[in-house]
Order: sequence, then C-alpha cells, then structure tokens
Amino acid sequence: MNPIRNSAKAIIIQEGRVLTIRCVSWKDETFFLLPGGGQAPGEDLHAAVRRECREEIGVDVEVGALRLVRDYIAKNHEFADQHANVHQVEFMFECRITSGTVQSGTQPDTGQTGVEWLALATLKDSMLFSKVLRGILLALASASPVAYLGDVN
Repeated sequence: MNPIRNSAKAIIIQEGRVLTIRCVSWKDETFFLLPGGGQAPGEDLHAAVRRECREEIGVDVEVGALRLVRDYIAKNHEFADQHANVHQVEFMFECRITSGTVQSGTQPDTGQTGVEWLALATLKDSMLFSKVLRGILLALASASPVAYLGDVN
C-alpha cells in the first residue's frame, strides 16, 4: 500500500454559495470538489491550502478554522478501480478570499475544467464529492464545530 497522503482543502462560503473546482471524469461526467490538494514535504497545512488555492482557483486566501477531517480509503468507495491503494487524510479549513479574481488557476488539477460557485441550498442535488459534504456544508455555514468524518463517501 502507498503511504498515507495529507490533503488540505478550502471551504470558501459567500452569499449562500460554496466555491468549488469543476472537473470531468474519465467517463466525461462533470463533478465538483473543494479546492485544495496534497501537502508537500516541509509544508504546513495552512501553506498547502494557500498554495493550492492560488494554483487551482487563482486567489489568495486567509486560512481560518479547521472544520472537517476526513479519511479517504479508496478501496471502500466507488472509485476503488481507479485508486485502489490510495489512503488520503483531508483537512478542510474555513477560508476567506483576500485577493485575486476567482478563475481557473495557473496549475489546475488534471481534469479540472473551471471553477464554480454552488448554491448551498441545492448541494444535495449536485455532484459534489465527497457526497457527505452535500449535507454538511449548509450547517457549517452557520455553526463552528470541528468534526472528524472518518472514512465516509
């Protein structure tokens, strides 16, 4: 099995919407992810989420509270065929845009086709991954818990 990978992600909520990156799957299906990605050696999680936001969505962010922690153990989920040996721990931080214009960044992720604001009120009907976020982000917009989600989809 590969080593466990840390990932730092941004939860950016404004005016009842959450900022996501829009991606296309190997099946040409559109889906959405929170901006963020892998932590580099020698980089703290705050620096990782700031770097990833510049790369993927073209903005600088102020990193706030840690809101969610999720294990992604791929063999337990629907993408097991593509990521069989992946184990990633995702740290999701509340963030605020401090400068820049939201757009596809300078180094978008593979499969990233743009950025999109998704309405919190309709997330349950979206293709936002992980699926558990569809029900949690609306509550997070008005509360301040830190929650360990475990290995959920």
